[in-house]
Amino acid sequence: MSEQRKATDTLLVNSFIDGVLDPAKEMLGPVKDGGHIIANTAPGCWGPMITPCIRGGHEVTKPVFVEGAEPGDAIVIKIHSINVTSLATSSGNDAPVEGRFLGDPFVAVKCPECGTMYPDTIIEGIGQEAIRCANCHADVTPFVFTNGYTISFSEHGDVGVTVSKEAAETIARDGKAYMKTPENSIQNPIVTFAPHDLVGVVARMRPFLGQLGTTPSRPIPDSHNAGDFGSFLVGAPHDYVVTQDELDEHRTDGHMDISRVRAGATIICPVKVPGGGVYLGDMHAMQGDGEIAGHTADVAGIVHLQVHVIKKANLAGPVLLPNEEDLPYTAKPFTKEELASAKALAAQWNIEQLEQSLPVSIIGTGSNLNLATDNGLQRAADLFGVTVPEIMNRTTITGSIEIGRHPGVVTITFLAPEHYLEKAGLLHEVRRQYKKY
Repeated sequence: MSEQRKATDTLLVNSFIDGVLDPAKEMLGPVKDGGHIIANTAPGCWGPMITPCIRGGHEVTKPVFVEGAEPGDAIVIKIHSINVTSLATSSGNDAPVEGRFLGDPFVAVKCPECGTMYPDTIIEGIGQEAIRCANCHADVTPFVFTNGYTISFSEHGDVGVTVSKEAAETIARDGKAYMKTPENSIQNPIVTFAPHDLVGVVARMRPFLGQLGTTPSRPIPDSHNAGDFGSFLVGAPHDYVVTQDELDEHRTDGHMDISRVRAGATIICPVKVPGGGVYLGDMHAMQGDGEIAGHTADVAGIVHLQVHVIKKANLAGPVLLPNEEDLPYTAKPFTKEELASAKALAAQWNIEQLEQSLPVSIIGTGSNLNLATDNGLQRAADLFGVTVPEIMNRTTITGSIEIGRHPGVVTITFLAPEHYLEKAGLLHEVRRQYKKY
């Protein structure tokens, strides 16, 4: 077992799951409380989506056991760096192909000819018919593009440019080399499809992790470890079926697709199994709020994390501490000048003491954005022991609600009183993030 091995200060991670986060499987590590995780991550979304033997829609790292983490604790994950290694990738809006899956094309792919579930595949040529069943050679991809592009990245890591049909086909013929797919990854490179509907589009790069979190307390396909995609499992006709109550109890919302989960940010995650099981992946080269196309530019990359355990935090879901520049204007820490103005105004009304507050973002997820917002508001109220209407007021005048992923991931961001944060056991981490000691 992971907890019986000697904990290390630094753990190198270069192995991946089969798409299912399973708490019964042995974890990597352990890594020490305060230790470092350095991972070579595989692209998420499209590559795993066209690799039927991957049963979760993504290909995230094997979870890491963190020394001392027990259910009811929280693990603080500081993102020190994220570096893209892929030279190019392909992405775009998807359409499922009927007859090639059982209920869910992300999770339960079935060969339309020989009937094999989760079939192994081979690549024959390039294009959207290149992924073939290893058993009968039938076209077996469960997804195709409705509008897609191939994008190449600058060696400076600042921009990408979408390429022509000719260039896309050149990249497709040597897909793993261009995508820098890690050697232990089994996914088919999505550049094999050579999409080229957009040509000459320039996009700014700002890499982040679409998947970063802790292991759920029952087996859940990795891309479905959230309230929106997880809703596809409720009543599903395959092996990973759950009830809504089971989903709510066991998920940890590690699949967020929030563009603010980038270098410099901190994410505080609930622990639901011994050791926590920190996993990561689904690195994106860039994305606007909402990931409205359903997918963005999935890339391989190198990530450096540092982990720390908070005992008895009892979080219902993740708490994000974004970089200060990523905070809504209304949720940024106050400057000395603003505080001086506030004190002068308070004195006019005989208010003796002003709140001392700091920013916090509570993650909410649900099958749609309204339910995700309700979930986040309730989580924030429960965390601080106050009412939902109070959180709504604070979010309205000292924060904002922002979309992580459409259809159902949001952040409830506001300035929280320091005594609220202290009672919740988060004050030290929030002060450290925003350099207020």
